[in-house]
Amino acid sequence: MPVWSGTGGHLGLARAAVQPQGPLRSAFRPLDRHYSCRMPQRPPWFDEDLLPYPSNWIDVDGNTVHYLDVGSGPTLLMVHGNPSWSFLYRRMIARLSESFRCVAFDHPGFGLSKAAPGYGFTAAEHSAVARSLVEALDLTDVTVIVQDWGGPIGLAAAVRDPQRYRGLVVGNTWAWPSNLWTMGFGQIMGGPITGDLLNRRLNLFVGKMLPSMMRRRRLTDAEVAMYTGPFPTPASRRPAQVLPLQIRTARPFLADLADRLPVIAGLPSLLFWADGDIAFGEGERRRWQSLLTDRTDHLLAGAGHFWQDDAGEEAAAVLAQWWR
Repeated sequence: MPVWSGTGGHLGLARAAVQPQGPLRSAFRPLDRHYSCRMPQRPPWFDEDLLPYPSNWIDVDGNTVHYLDVGSGPTLLMVHGNPSWSFLYRRMIARLSESFRCVAFDHPGFGLSKAAPGYGFTAAEHSAVARSLVEALDLTDVTVIVQDWGGPIGLAAAVRDPQRYRGLVVGNTWAWPSNLWTMGFGQIMGGPITGDLLNRRLNLFVGKMLPSMMRRRRLTDAEVAMYTGPFPTPASRRPAQVLPLQIRTARPFLADLADRLPVIAGLPSLLFWADGDIAFGEGERRRWQSLLTDRTDHLLAGAGHFWQDDAGEEAAAVLAQWWR
């Protein structure tokens, strides 16, 4: 299973050639696996000042999966939703990597990950890749952090390998078949007519909706560019169009997850809730409270849907304290 690590470009003969220097050096995790003579490239839009951590890539079922692996200590697996990528977790990583191993990956078709030919960008496929990634990196005693589609994707991986997991951090997500309101939104953003126009052609989901769903802070132009960077063309935006429609079409996957959820529902859990979110409200929050039996609650007051960015410092501090 080929693994590449570094910041892009050609991989030198000496492993030290791709190791960062200075304060990041202690956070770099060299992988004792087979290295290719060439590794994937970071694209021109990538801003290393905003995401100053080494990139790693690994082949998972024919997909080239990009992930960050920063810090040492108990493992935190950070799972993003739609239409974001591991960049979403940068504020939490900056704080948590002092005491934890932070592993944040990009689903195929998102961020810096490349999908294999024929990949459909469905929730079930993303979850299978997440499960394979955890196995390939041999992650154990994992606390998984999930939000948005990261919930169904990450938790569906966890319920199939519960022995690898020790805790859950859940925020503004779901793990069951959705209601009519969210299915209506999914049809608009994922449908063949409105989805093609709004999502693929105008790129409104990434370029406008994502920034507007921040409530505490306003993204800088450079930050917006990092979110829109993975989706430069209509064809590249297909992954972000598939998932909204999956709210309806993945009902069997979501129903199966709901049935299996009790396998992990008793793990120590931290339930974040951003009350400025227009996508998930009190109904979903109460359902999580009824499901998670060993739970600590924390309200991210005034934060929006993408709370890892909107309230990342607070979330990281609360998580670190909860762990103790």
